[in-house]
Amino acid sequence: MYGLITSLRNYLYDVSFLKSTHFKTPTIVVGNLSVGGTGKTPQIEYLIDLLKDDHKIAVLSRGYKRKSKGFLIADDKVTAEMMGDESFQIHLKYPEIIVCVDADRTNGIKQLEQMENPPEIILLDDAFQHRKVWGAFNMVLTTYDHLYVNDMMLPTGNLREKVSGANRAQAIIVTKCPVDLSENEQAEIIKKLQPKEYQQVFFTTITYDTQLKGKSTLDLSELSDFEIILVTGIANPKPFTEYLNSKMLNFKHLKYSDHHYFNLNDIAEINLAYDSLPSRNKIILTTEKDYVRIFGKLKNLHYISIKTTFITHKNEFDNLIKNYVEQSSGNS
Repeated sequence: MYGLITSLRNYLYDVSFLKSTHFKTPTIVVGNLSVGGTGKTPQIEYLIDLLKDDHKIAVLSRGYKRKSKGFLIADDKVTAEMMGDESFQIHLKYPEIIVCVDADRTNGIKQLEQMENPPEIILLDDAFQHRKVWGAFNMVLTTYDHLYVNDMMLPTGNLREKVSGANRAQAIIVTKCPVDLSENEQAEIIKKLQPKEYQQVFFTTITYDTQLKGKSTLDLSELSDFEIILVTGIANPKPFTEYLNSKMLNFKHLKYSDHHYFNLNDIAEINLAYDSLPSRNKIILTTEKDYVRIFGKLKNLHYISIKTTFITHKNEFDNLIKNYVEQSSGNS
């Protein structure tokens, strides 16, 4: 039933019965077919790093689970609750760019284009199913260990729409791959994905920073003698816990739901777990996305930041994006 409804909706957009609005500002859509956990935020940050020195950038998302309504642009007064954790994280990391939220992406882009100094490129976060806006360049993300071709529709599986929806993308990015993924295995995955002739497939991995950030800075190598309370509120903490296990670290994992906003009971639970650790060398560790929702509420809190790294064909991907932006800038 879910597949029939989403397929009918997509068909009505495909035949122009339902309207997709075209905007003069070049747009790049970063999305997926599944529900969460594919690495969209690191991919958005990769694009920001790639383009920010040469172009005025705006990032527009819906601000998932935010406690505000309508169009909101980030400034020095916003919070994670107002913007949503991912948008607030991007704002803190890149204060020089425009970060805004609006569930109605059409209205959000209109607001951006009406600015006195409008952006030259708009990155649309998690907007692959938002067909009211015509995305000129679309990339769909899928994780290495849970390819969308191996998944099923909601509620049985995690797909928001049928696998054929990936045909709208110009780039397919397989994320969270092993760093040593061989070319033969890449070829096997490409064969499973069956990309169209106009699509390119890329493979990325997650790189973890060796410096822990927070109120103080610690090197990851120092943690071998620490006891750790690990706090996560993300869709798929498995790659993070596997990374910590690979470093032979001693941690107790407190797992919460994706985008979880920590209440007083949660804070008390975390602090109790921390206080119960017998060692003098102990910290609370979390992800960067969780940190922006919880910093200031917990003692001795640190986070590890991550970034997307292309295993192969990085230059090819960079040129693909830069060429699109340069060719489209004449329309802006």
